[in-house]
This record gives sequence, C-alpha cells and structure tokens, in this order.
Amino acid sequence: MKLLQRITILSLTTLSIISCDKKETAFVDPLLTNRDTTINPSDDFFNYANGGWFKKHPIPSSERSNGIFRMIQDTINNQVKSICEKSAEANAEKGSNKQKIGDFYASGMDSIAVNKLGISPLKNDFAKIDAVKDVPSLLKTIGYLHTLGTSAGFSFYVYQDDKNSAKNMLQFSQGGLGLGQRDYYFNTDAETVKIRNEYVKHVQKMLELIGEKPEVATKNANSIMKLETELAKSSRKLEALRDPNKNYNKMSVAAFNAITPKIDWNFTLKELGIAKADSVIVGQPEFYKAFNSMIKSYAIEDWKTYLKWNLVNTYASYLNKEIEDQNFKFYSTILGGVKTQKPRWKRVVEQTNGSLGELIGQVYVDEYLPKGSKEKLLEIGNNIRDVYAERIKKLDWMSEPTKKKALYKLSKIVMKVGYPDKWKDLSSITIDRNSYCKNVMEVSKWEYSEMIKKYGKPVDRTEWGMFPQTYNAYYNPSNNEICVPACNILVPGYEGRMPDDAILYGIIGGSTFGHEITHGFDDQGSQYDDKGNLNNWWTAEDLKKFKQKTQLIVNQYSKFKVGDKFVNGDATQGENIADLGGVVMGYEAFKKTKQYKSNEKISGLSPDQRYFLAYGYAWMVNANKEYLSQQIMTDVHSPAQFRINGPLANIPEFHKTFNIKPGSTMYQPDSLRVVIW
Repeated sequence: MKLLQRITILSLTTLSIISCDKKETAFVDPLLTNRDTTINPSDDFFNYANGGWFKKHPIPSSERSNGIFRMIQDTINNQVKSICEKSAEANAEKGSNKQKIGDFYASGMDSIAVNKLGISPLKNDFAKIDAVKDVPSLLKTIGYLHTLGTSAGFSFYVYQDDKNSAKNMLQFSQGGLGLGQRDYYFNTDAETVKIRNEYVKHVQKMLELIGEKPEVATKNANSIMKLETELAKSSRKLEALRDPNKNYNKMSVAAFNAITPKIDWNFTLKELGIAKADSVIVGQPEFYKAFNSMIKSYAIEDWKTYLKWNLVNTYASYLNKEIEDQNFKFYSTILGGVKTQKPRWKRVVEQTNGSLGELIGQVYVDEYLPKGSKEKLLEIGNNIRDVYAERIKKLDWMSEPTKKKALYKLSKIVMKVGYPDKWKDLSSITIDRNSYCKNVMEVSKWEYSEMIKKYGKPVDRTEWGMFPQTYNAYYNPSNNEICVPACNILVPGYEGRMPDDAILYGIIGGSTFGHEITHGFDDQGSQYDDKGNLNNWWTAEDLKKFKQKTQLIVNQYSKFKVGDKFVNGDATQGENIADLGGVVMGYEAFKKTKQYKSNEKISGLSPDQRYFLAYGYAWMVNANKEYLSQQIMTDVHSPAQFRINGPLANIPEFHKTFNIKPGSTMYQPDSLRVVIW
C-alpha cells in the first residue's frame, strides 16, 4: 500500500543482453539514433535525447504512450503469449500450474463464450445487492463486495503498522470513487467539467447494459454521481496523502464505532473476513465520519444502485463486448486518449500475466531470463549503495549524529533482486475454461483471502510485491527494502550484447537502484527508521535544513507545465527527490568504472555524454495530451520529460558536458540548484 515505485505504467521486458548464437549484425547505437540533433540540448534535453525516435515511432492508436516501456511490453507480451499458448495446448494435469495458465488464457480468448455469458457471471452477486433492505444488510453486502476485490464505499486492507513494522494491522482509508481522484469531482476547468459530464453518461449506459430501462438508468446515474461527489468532498487531496503521520490514526474498534455511530464495525469486520479485532488504523477519519452520515442520508435504493455500478465497473473488462467496449470508451478513450482497443490476445495475455504472474514467472525465469542477471544487478546495486554512503559522509548540511543514523539505515536496506527464493502457493485457486470473468474473480478472492490471513501473523519480510518479468522496481519504507526484478538489467537495442557501463549506470544504476534507495530518504521515506518504523531519527536543525531543500524541489517542479496544467510539485516531490538522487548516485558510481576513468569514447560520445543520454533513454516516453493531463491530476510521478529535464538541470557535470549557458531553458543558476543527497 505504501510501495514507492520507479514507474507507474507496468512495464515488462525480456530483451537479452547476453551473447547469443545468432549471426552478429552491425551494431546501431540507440544513443545516437534516438537523438534529434535539430534540437539544442540546452533548450530541451528530453527531446534532444529522444526526439529522433519519437519522429519515427508515433503513438499507436491502441496506446496512450510510446517509448522504451512500450517496446519492452511488446516483447514480453509475445513471450508470455508463447507460455500461455503452450500451456493451453497441453493436456495438463488438473490443478497444475500449466493447467491454470492455459485455461485462464483460453477462457479469455473464447470471445464467443464470453459474449454468450453476458453479465451472468455477476448474477448471484447482483441478487445479493437486490436483497439489501436496511443498514445492516447494506454493510454486510459492502463487506462481501470487498472480498471480490471492489472498493465499494471505502478502501480496506491488511498491511504493516507504520509505527510497528513487525505487526500487520487492519487499515481503512478513503475510496469508493469511480473517477478515482477527488479533484475530478470539483475542478472547474473545461476539460474536467467535460469528463464529469461524460462520466455520468458512461454510468448511465453501463446501467442500461446490465438491464435497467433508460429513464431509470438516467436517474440512477445522477444519484451515483451525487453520492460519489459527497464521498469525494470528504476525501483528501493527492498531496495531503503524502504525510504518513497525518494519515496514521490508530484507534480501538470501540473508538472507531464512536466516530461512526451508525456503523457497527464489529459486525462489518466479520463480513470483511475478520473474526475479532481490537484496533484499526484509520487514514482519514473525516472521510469515515462523512460515510457514516451518508449511510442514513442516502436511500437504500441509492446505495444498491451504487453497489451494482461498483461491481460491474470492477469486472467490466471481462464481460461481454458491449460492456467491455463501453468501459474502454470512457476510461481509455475519454480519460486516456486511446482510440482503439488492443488486439484481444494482448488484453488477455496482460490479464493472465497480471492474475497468474507468480506461475508465469517461474516459467519465465527458466526459459527467458539471461544467466547472470541477478549477480550483475547485485553488483550495480552494491556499488550504488557504496557511493551513497560516501555522499552522506561528505554532506555539508547534515550533522554527525544524523549522518550516523542515515548511514546505518542505508546499510540495513534489504535488496530483493532478480526473483524470489520462494514462490507463492496458488494451489487453492480453481481455474477452468468456463468463464473468463469467474476466473478473474477467483484470483481476486484468493488475493483477498491471502491478505486477510496476514492479520495477526508476523510480517513476512521475504514476500515480493512484483513478478520477475516486471520492468519496474519499488521501495517499501515499512521493510526498509528495495525490490528490483531481474528484467531491470535488460536494455532494448542491446540484444545479444552487454551494454557499456554508461548505459548500465544511467538506466539501472541511476533510474532504478539510485532512485529506489533515495526513496528511503525522500520526504516520506526519511520519516521511517532502519527497521521500517515511522520514527523521527533527525535532529531538529537537520530536519529543518532537509525540508528547506525539499521545498526547493517542490518550487522547481511546480513551474513545469503541460497544456494548461501545472505539475503538482507537492504531490510529486517524493518521486522528484528520488529521480535527482538516483541520477546523481548513478553518475558517482559510473565515475568509478574503467570506462569513465579511461575517458573511453563509444560511437563518438564521451563517457559523460553517454551517461546523461542513457539516463534520458531510461525515460524515453512520448505520451498523448489526454494521458498527460490525467497523470498530472492523479499521479505522484511527474511526466517523463520532467523526469529528465528536472533533475539534470540541477547537476553541474550535466551543464558542463552539454555546454548549458545562462539564458537557456535547461540552465539552472547555482543559487537555485537543488543538492540533497
């Protein structure tokens, strides 16, 4: 729930960098061909480094963006497709991993059966909602819907106690919004107003598709919008969710009942699968006070309509074509600017991988992962940690007592690299070819059940939150750990060869290991100690200096603009701090390599030029305007162009390498450059 990730778009890769038996062809260096040399790097390094590639590769109509992650995703889709098809064709033993993978994929690919079933996979659940007659039965049904993976009314999960990381706690936070983010319900700009209007039309159409008459669906869609708007009114803004102390409110169940007298949480917890509990952590108490009032102020019929909408919205992508198309039209086209659906096989492959990635990952590691990946990643990660320690020791703004604690926390960061030593047991999941939606539901139920089982048990610090075939990474402050799946070592364009150290340290060292380690020392992660507990380890003076520095980066990014929207410098500060720390640490580690020390030129580029171009390659993402607008409103990550131009403008060596002069867009005067770690 608090995993701080390198990227938001789930991106996967299996592009080989290890020598192969194929006949070697002339190497074309991506760092050269990706560039647009008509652009001055002083004006826009993002487009200078990547604009040549963007010109040759427009965004496909089925995608919201194109770039390094899309190239990688296409490769992994083909490889997972191969795993799925081989599994589906095999006469696999019932209950085996191969049978589960094959049948899940086959059920999704059988569009005739999916269309024939229509909404029948949800029929029994709709009946449960129709049976609601009063507040107790309403709360019982909300609890049941949570076990199916919905977030009806609010968000509930079992996760580590921020102040006692060895203990799993029951946690409640704001949720229940079909538009996801509160600002969509209140911003008055023309684009957001249009989205709100389209949302009501979308809900109306979806209600019609599940059987409501048009006039009833119109009335109910407006009722749902009114209800969600009231939930949104009591929800905190994106930036307000960044303060872990203000979003930590531990209380007894009795105290929770006291602030929500219309809700019996002892009863509701049983419906959520918790037999007995003494205390909970409530992220935003004001949200639950409002929810408590709404339980009575809205008619039961309004709540029933809202619950039906929440359920069908959760499973729309796995139902008949009309519902799936309508869901795509709003969430992908209107919100994301995507014009056409991906081919069905891609959609099903991605869902199979998302649902059964733990099983697919085992095959992937054996069949597609280059040997030595884990060892190379560890080597780079340890080198980044070493230079991090050197940097902390030399900081001129931090006192020795705080340095000592920072160094100790750094030394205790656990690196989960490559793939897990132990795979999760999915033997209790039943998968068949009868219903695609039911298979997705089965996995959702299993995931919920596994989460609930953690309550009252010691935290399993060996558990992974990503699959090995995932090109992404995260830092978990509660475990003081980073997780870097094996695919992070692989770089498109270097198939069949090991990239030079500038590439490895620009992409893997800087944008991955350096980024994730810095999350342990960003505005949020810095509030957790070496054991993962929310516990101040700073002196008052050092903390004051740190906040002054982080405010500088907030100010910098708040000036960046896409269209008529400014980047939310407060909400994105953690990722921006991590980007800056990452590129600095990657560079410091690169300076220790033979390539850097010998000043070796490759493709006519100096080591410094290659390093900064490689960092630019790490964020080679061209996104459409709709997605950029959505990202600025809902995401704690800045758009890709600012993940390059933002941090690089603060680095003296970058200024020197590309001759950045005063007056140019990329120039940042010494007095305004941010140096934190």
